[in-house]
Amino acid sequence: MLQKTQKVVQKILDLADIKINGDNPWDIQVKNDNLYSRVLKQGSLGLGEAYMDDWWDAKFLDEFFYRVLRADLEKEIRQDFKTLLFILKNTLFNQQKKSKAFEIGQKHYDIGNDLYLAMLDPYLAYSCGYWQGAQTLAEAQEAKLDLICRKLNLRPGDKVLDIGGGWGSFAKYAAQKYGVAVDVITVSKEQAELGEKLCAGLPVQFQLQDYRKITGLYDHIVSVGMIEHVGYKNYRTYMKIASRHLKEDGLFLLHTIGSSNSVKTTDRWIEKYIFPNSMIPSIGQIAQSIEGLFVMEDWHNFGLDYDKTLMAWYDNFEKNWLDLKEKYGERFYRMWKYYLLSCAASFRARKNQLWQIVLSKNGVIHGYKSIR
Repeated sequence: MLQKTQKVVQKILDLADIKINGDNPWDIQVKNDNLYSRVLKQGSLGLGEAYMDDWWDAKFLDEFFYRVLRADLEKEIRQDFKTLLFILKNTLFNQQKKSKAFEIGQKHYDIGNDLYLAMLDPYLAYSCGYWQGAQTLAEAQEAKLDLICRKLNLRPGDKVLDIGGGWGSFAKYAAQKYGVAVDVITVSKEQAELGEKLCAGLPVQFQLQDYRKITGLYDHIVSVGMIEHVGYKNYRTYMKIASRHLKEDGLFLLHTIGSSNSVKTTDRWIEKYIFPNSMIPSIGQIAQSIEGLFVMEDWHNFGLDYDKTLMAWYDNFEKNWLDLKEKYGERFYRMWKYYLLSCAASFRARKNQLWQIVLSKNGVIHGYKSIR
């Protein structure tokens, strides 16, 4: 039986030029022969959990995943009954309803500010940097923050809403450099508490609340890495809320990971261990959600920059792991490494994109000038 399952897995891996126990740095090194049946039965969830259990490894895990994703190997493994139930559940029920709004904060963003302080740049920007002309993570994140400010044409005295603003990276930068006031909405208690300290003395306010409870009217709205937690059943609601709270001549900048296909669920391993209730929108889903509400002024794709960003986060994580090891443990280390490197590979393989979309309510008079 072992020989048969191993041959089946090797035949699939051959499509990506990956060998079992081979000599290339992207080849898979198998430590437990039960891996083959586990992956064939459970797909990506089984592969990820087996890695966390130290059943297998690869010297360059990101390159292993680059080849797996580029060759579309996930299509070669049939879905088991639990995966089909998972898809059905996400299709029939609203997994991002109000009662679940704070789950992502509690399970991901609240796991420990020490982890993110060790991994991220000085602004604590937990989203894709902009590497055009940048040499370091700090430079790339500051360039991204400035790019957003310039795309919104911020002016001193503007009042800006940041939906899902994390630890306040955009709010702090925009307040310091452009003289604007920013209200930050987050569902993470840890983010709000640290963000208030980091933005002390600036016209920045944090509100621990779901986006469906927003009040007030704003000159501009920013949403960076937030709509990935909204869910396809709520995209239209999200856009209606943004439109309702944006002034008639204001701009809404949406910064999001993007999928080439419209999906109603996410990877089972990512859902279980990293981003519960998450979902990556497609061009079609975003277009449908803004119809009749916004004019699309600009659509900028710099997805390859997320590969560089994730690899920089991984380097920082590795460099500072000894300071984190006692608190988080070896299983967390393997989980977090798997997360960062598999995601880097997904952008490298062009499976995921990174979009910045500028929207206006009525169309900018005399046109919008695209900024890069």
